[in-house]
Amino acid sequence: MREIMNLNTKWAFRKGVSKVPQTMPTDWYIVNLPHSWNDIDGQDGGSDYYRGTSYYVKEVSKLDLPENKQYYLEIQGANSSADVYVNGKKLAHHDGGYSTWRVNVTDALEVNNLFVIAVDNSENDFVYPQHADFTFYGGLYRNVNIIAVDDAHFDLDYYGGPGIQITPQIVGADAKVEVEVFVTNAKEGQMLCYTIKDAKGEVVAEGTQTAAETKASFEIKDVHLWNGKKDPYLYTAEVCLKNGEEMVDMVSARFGCRTFEIDPEKGFILNGESYPLRGVSRHQDRWGFGNALLPEHHEEDIALICEMGANTIRLAHYQHDQYFYDLCDEKGLVIWAEIPYISTHLPKGRENTISQMKELIVQNYNHPSIVVWGISNEITMGCGGKADADLLENHRILNDLCHEMDKTRLTTMAVVTMSDIHDPYVQIPDVVSFNHYFGWYGGDTSMNGPWFDNFHKEFPNLPIGCSEYGCEALNWHTSNPKQGDYTEEYQAYYHEELIKQLFTRDYIWATHVWNMFDFGADARNEGGENGQNHKGLITFDRKYKKDSFYAYKAWLSEDPFVHICGKRYVDRVEDVTKVTVYSNLPEVELFVNGKSLGKQTSPEHFFYFDVPNEGETVLKAVAGKCEDTSFIRKVAEFNNDYRLKEKGAVLNWFDITEVDGYLSLNDTIADIMATEGGKALFMGMMKSMSEGAEGTVAAAVKPENMGAMMQMMGSFTMIRMLNTFGAMGPAMTKEQLLGLNAQLNQIPKA
Repeated sequence: MREIMNLNTKWAFRKGVSKVPQTMPTDWYIVNLPHSWNDIDGQDGGSDYYRGTSYYVKEVSKLDLPENKQYYLEIQGANSSADVYVNGKKLAHHDGGYSTWRVNVTDALEVNNLFVIAVDNSENDFVYPQHADFTFYGGLYRNVNIIAVDDAHFDLDYYGGPGIQITPQIVGADAKVEVEVFVTNAKEGQMLCYTIKDAKGEVVAEGTQTAAETKASFEIKDVHLWNGKKDPYLYTAEVCLKNGEEMVDMVSARFGCRTFEIDPEKGFILNGESYPLRGVSRHQDRWGFGNALLPEHHEEDIALICEMGANTIRLAHYQHDQYFYDLCDEKGLVIWAEIPYISTHLPKGRENTISQMKELIVQNYNHPSIVVWGISNEITMGCGGKADADLLENHRILNDLCHEMDKTRLTTMAVVTMSDIHDPYVQIPDVVSFNHYFGWYGGDTSMNGPWFDNFHKEFPNLPIGCSEYGCEALNWHTSNPKQGDYTEEYQAYYHEELIKQLFTRDYIWATHVWNMFDFGADARNEGGENGQNHKGLITFDRKYKKDSFYAYKAWLSEDPFVHICGKRYVDRVEDVTKVTVYSNLPEVELFVNGKSLGKQTSPEHFFYFDVPNEGETVLKAVAGKCEDTSFIRKVAEFNNDYRLKEKGAVLNWFDITEVDGYLSLNDTIADIMATEGGKALFMGMMKSMSEGAEGTVAAAVKPENMGAMMQMMGSFTMIRMLNTFGAMGPAMTKEQLLGLNAQLNQIPKA
């Protein structure tokens, strides 16, 4: 009978070693899994985290292993390539850092064994991802197990799968359930015994057939549907391989019975009823751990997402831990699962996209929460938004592969703003979503809804969604929020506007905020805290829910609450200050030092009060039986602790000389381009930057792509744009920036 032995403890670890160790090292670090060597340097900025090969070494006595005939080493996550050695013999190589894979180590085992796993996250041109706005943490960051099985067993070799595939089909009030298993070395006379149990553990269907027949069909009468967050009901299928009365092996998997469709007019439909998908994206890392998460971290993430009221998650940009998919099944969250085919198409990476897609589908087929397979994300970013022939072919291959392997789900992808909606590659998947940051990286918030209306008008039969939108916020504050200021107040305003535009358009099949949590992006040097993307609704350490979190809770959650915004913004200079309150209840009353300012109603769940700012003020918001309190204080001068200071920036905005009536680095690109002299200076600078630039920067500054770049970044100030480019390529020096500013100071504003 199958037994699983966990091997997470006491691995010798060292990075930067030149050769594979032949004996157990005595002077290396001893670590327990899950482990990442970039848990610190991958989150502190500078784009200098260690990317290379590191070794994990462990001694394993065969006497300690469960007694059986075949032994597999199971690695649930090694980023991003790895080699396995047992007793000095190389047994396997794997490319792809986010999926489970296994190695049959039986023939290499001796009485005493030295297991060596070489993990490599160094840059190359054939394994995805290579270029993206997140840290590619190296390490054995999920579980490592030994699986001991009989010679005859359920498959352990095919793309890391569970050996069982369950396909429910709803027929009226019942369900037809096909259960297929994959058996290795079955012997004549062995039998397969099938059992389907309901959520209470009671048998609802069963059957027996020979091990030569690996497909079986069952009927569940009056089936209990998996119905999203309202009722995430799960069945369990168990299959035993028997030799007479002896149980040789067993596999089991939970599954849900549901129907869904994505209609270009009505959006997402679950079990025949409209079920608008409104939720978030999630990265699998956190502060101080990198991607080496523990079960309690996954549980906390799910709890926070559910508290906000989201009913969908885009699990970006790779395969996540099986435990997290299990939690999504249990909580009724609808999932977009994707591979890390992202940002830059690699001509040598086609086989890796195929293998990672096969692993994603095989390993996750049974999860009822998953409804779409994501083919790629912003893949045309590295080529200026235009798909070439090789990229198109790669996408068609992946799209066909998904449909061949899974007849029950749809395909999708996330498209970068600058891509032309008429590009043939946009039409490849069944449904499509766009990543838009109007109001942060370009344009203004009002452009989001009309953009989707235009797409829907031109392509009325292609379901459209919003796969990314968001803006960054740290502990900076202002009473006059502006695009690009990184304040919590602007982020709250931004999401208020996006909620009103996106949630009221029924045809948008799904919306996914970028991102639920701040996450590691070591190349970033913006916002005043380097090494992170701060678009999260919650901080990287999960300790602080930004105000925008409560804006979504007001629209999505059914649990009554009221929240006063701006709790970290205490000191205020104005005589009358605006106080925003969020609630999912219809009416809010605000009290100022015990005196009522009156009641407000709002169908949009956002309530705005003008509050006299005198001395010290205690605020209390009341909605139904819910209360929340806050505190503000009148000050004579603005508290500079609330003002953005770029950590390690070559030049901050307040160091820039401004001349009344003339341009400076603090003016927007659009304003600079509106003047003849500014346009000439800017275009000359872009031409200079394009010479010798690589990757995303090179694509953006090419003359033919300038229109797309202006759409994306026209509302950036010049200094912000240059700081952003500096995170992706060589940065300008302080002297160069001051020289450029001096030239701008000579050009009158339009």
